[in-house]
Amino acid sequence: MSPSATFAGELVARLRETPIRPSEIASLLDGAGHAERVTAIRTLGRREQRALYQAVDGFAPLRLLDLVPAATGALVPVRHQGKNTLPAFTHFEKRFCRPRGGDAQKPDELYGYNFQPAALLRPLTGPGYFLAVEDPQRAEVLIDYNRVPGGELPVDWPPVRSNEAGLARFVYGYMIDTLRRVSQHVSVGSAARRGRDMGSWFVLCRES
Repeated sequence: MSPSATFAGELVARLRETPIRPSEIASLLDGAGHAERVTAIRTLGRREQRALYQAVDGFAPLRLLDLVPAATGALVPVRHQGKNTLPAFTHFEKRFCRPRGGDAQKPDELYGYNFQPAALLRPLTGPGYFLAVEDPQRAEVLIDYNRVPGGELPVDWPPVRSNEAGLARFVYGYMIDTLRRVSQHVSVGSAARRGRDMGSWFVLCRES
């Protein structure tokens, strides 16, 4: 068994314990390398992702700086490798950047979109643009698909499209995801449409 498989198995095992100990999960993930973290989070199914999302409620604050570090320049993309609980095409990325003119230490918002590895889906669903903002009520981040970037984008990002037209409406329309901190590089989210929880989760791992 490879070291990555062993690490992934340990993460799954800890997420099936009662109770789950968020501080131990964070230490486990922080002690691994990027490739190990990505392999591990992509082994997590619906049961583990739901349990993780519930377990880290109130554990530690998640800020926009955790998604795009202050040392990253404006319009420099930061990739977050992801795994969701949808029936198919479960591997994806969210890519974030700080808009030009934003405060590196305390940004008001981040631009972002969903990168779909399956090239044939991209023209159908659209890039799924969003704004990421900090929740004013809780130490969490909201991924708001009702709002899309209105300024300059990184040169290699696709054109902005509305999430309320075409097939994108059924994938991203009227959605706001809630994102919670798991560890230094890992976060976990839950999707809601029109304020109603969809019973769908996803986990992300920041590349750097």
